[in-house]
Amino acid sequence: MTSVEAVRELLSEFPVVDGHNDLPWALREQVRYDLDARDLAADQSAHLHTDIPRLRAGGVGAQYWSVYVRTDLPDPVAATLEQIDCVRQLLDRHPEDLRPALTAADMEAARREGRIASLMGAEGGHSIANSLGTLRGLYGLGVRYLTLTHNDNVDWADSATDEPRAGGLTAFGREVVREMNRLGMLVDLSHVAATTMRDALDASSAPVIFSHSSA
Repeated sequence: MTSVEAVRELLSEFPVVDGHNDLPWALREQVRYDLDARDLAADQSAHLHTDIPRLRAGGVGAQYWSVYVRTDLPDPVAATLEQIDCVRQLLDRHPEDLRPALTAADMEAARREGRIASLMGAEGGHSIANSLGTLRGLYGLGVRYLTLTHNDNVDWADSATDEPRAGGLTAFGREVVREMNRLGMLVDLSHVAATTMRDALDASSAPVIFSHSSA
């Protein structure tokens, strides 16, 4: 057995669960969500890092699609909703390959069906605009993790790449973490300052994740 064959056999039993993929943002930037212009069923290596043939070849069994938006957009909530809509359109266009998923059981079902479980994560607390109601709304639309910050601070949490302002999490930031725990939304600590990480670990009653952090 060659090394490639050994890897493929391993991935068939233990598929990759990818915690973060910025494809929806690339589709916004490149083609303004014109999915006819970027057909994921075909090789898109000239334009994108992701397409269905490469997801299959890479043994990806579950994919968290990031519904990220930039912090400097005038209406980040509306832009996040557009990103969610993009993911839903992708799922509608490729039902033989992509399966909507909200839970671990959904991911297992997708595996049994030979499809790629598709989940969503929001990147940056600016996407909730300081509103627990908006947080709950994103959860209701299928978002299953929130990265507390992106590259810039939010009013209630410090980023790893901005000047410290809150000193970690504010009281409202701890409330955000507690509400995420209550909903069943994963607290993602990629991008956050070390002080924010420690405050979130103290505030959270559930395990946290680092969806796309390096060593």
